[in-house]
Amino acid sequence: MSVSYNIPAAQNQFEFEIKRSQFISYAAQARNRMEADLFIRKIRALHPQARHVCWAYIAGAPNTTEMSMSDDGEPSGTAGRPMLKILQHSGISEIAVAVVRYYGGIKLGTGGLQRAYSDAVIGVLRDIPIKLKVPRTWIEITYDYALESQIRHVLSRYDSDNEQLTYSTHVSMILQIATFQLETFKTELTNHCSGAVKINERSK
Repeated sequence: MSVSYNIPAAQNQFEFEIKRSQFISYAAQARNRMEADLFIRKIRALHPQARHVCWAYIAGAPNTTEMSMSDDGEPSGTAGRPMLKILQHSGISEIAVAVVRYYGGIKLGTGGLQRAYSDAVIGVLRDIPIKLKVPRTWIEITYDYALESQIRHVLSRYDSDNEQLTYSTHVSMILQIATFQLETFKTELTNHCSGAVKINERSK
């Protein structure tokens, strides 16, 4: 995935009551399945007496297959599925939600449960802080000192971050560049420096 997308900038909480049942929803960033599972375990630990802790997550970029959900004892399809559906249409990725229910003694029915869990997720997402995530690739650029100004000129036109410089017989610059710009950047820099520059992608 090389395009930018919205992710949670902080955790959020929302609660309401329906027919004496209390619903408390939580949302947080989940960059992968491990982070999503950890978030759900923390919410369970916060509410050991709760009748249900239902959850759903999209643990990655918009095209990720790392999605899951749970009804946690509610009738099948009344909690996890509507929660995940709200997430899929929210425009937010890397997100996990958990909805805690304290049963109030009055049954809500299948339709009532679906609406309640949907509303719980809509509520927690309504004012959650978000930020834009730009996927980036680590690269290393090696060049002669004489090319410094040309390198800087080209680099100023691109979205880069986390620059680290090492000076020896040559200059070594390690940085992150927006993935969607990577190929264009490599071509322009190579042409601008007449091929006298080495560009390598790195795992870090």
